[in-house]
Amino acid sequence: MLTIYSDTHRLHYGQAELMDGKMQPCFEKPSRADMVLDRVKAVGLGEVRGPDEFGQSPLLRVHSAAYVEFLENAWKEWSALGRSHDALPLVWPVRGLRTDRIPADIDGKLGYFAMDAGVPITAGTWEAIRQSANVAMTAMQEVANGAKSAFALCRPPGHHAAADYMGGYCYLNNAAIAAQALLDRGAKKVAILDVDYHHGNGTQSIFYDRADVMFVSIHGDPMVEYPHFLGFADEYGAGPGFGFNHNYPLPHGAAWPMYEQALADGIRKIQAYAPDAVVVSLGVDTFKDDPISQFKLENSDYLTMGKMIAEIASPTLFVMEGGYAVEDIGVNAVNVLLGFEGK
Repeated sequence: MLTIYSDTHRLHYGQAELMDGKMQPCFEKPSRADMVLDRVKAVGLGEVRGPDEFGQSPLLRVHSAAYVEFLENAWKEWSALGRSHDALPLVWPVRGLRTDRIPADIDGKLGYFAMDAGVPITAGTWEAIRQSANVAMTAMQEVANGAKSAFALCRPPGHHAAADYMGGYCYLNNAAIAAQALLDRGAKKVAILDVDYHHGNGTQSIFYDRADVMFVSIHGDPMVEYPHFLGFADEYGAGPGFGFNHNYPLPHGAAWPMYEQALADGIRKIQAYAPDAVVVSLGVDTFKDDPISQFKLENSDYLTMGKMIAEIASPTLFVMEGGYAVEDIGVNAVNVLLGFEGK
């Protein structure tokens, strides 16, 4: 399986995030991608090469122009105030506050375009996230051109990013950008299977009222888990998209038998949908030792997960999302890919 990867991800290295009521070092860090790449090479998964350049057009097919402009210029505006530390939001336009005006001040913009304080913006963030989208687009292009599968080793991840906001370490929604690009290149229907521990709220919101993208997500119950405000089982889609959104929220402590049952049902729904291509948001923070997650999957379960995904029998693009047990992230992510290939 071809892997697309770029060292540019190292330009984004947030120093702190707000979690559990305190500022602490970011769990999303460059070593995550390093460990996955090392494992790809160690098992001989296949060729590894860099991304092509696609410009902003694919981003604007998914994200608002105002949001992309904000991401491109946020550090410039932040540092112009003499600030050299990471940019983080301070205030959010919650219920009762106005959302029809984008503030002129960078502190206001950060809150307007964010859902949490887990998205530090650094001097290199824009270039890193832009290149992460190029990684997804390059791997997508291989699938669109007839490859059975490809792996986009994206960092930063993307599935919490919506059309006009960032959150949960995510800035540009790589999986959504790739799915839209597949449609723009002739696919009639695309399915997105999100196996990350946290619900892909951004991906769901982007495609919620559409029938040309089915979204299936297996994740921690939002009643007790981030992102808390989306990902419930009664979210089926809206308008033309009704019936094309399927969530499987599982309780803390869920191990493989429970997870497998949800995955099998989600796969059946995707098979019945008969997509022209599948995009897998490949988060492996479902692992038993993940520091910010509560599922109990073992290393070997990811091999089985890959084999089950292969049963969909559609061209498949894997896009890297979460996973924060750095010592095991490479083993678990690559196990899914090896399982998919029947190894």
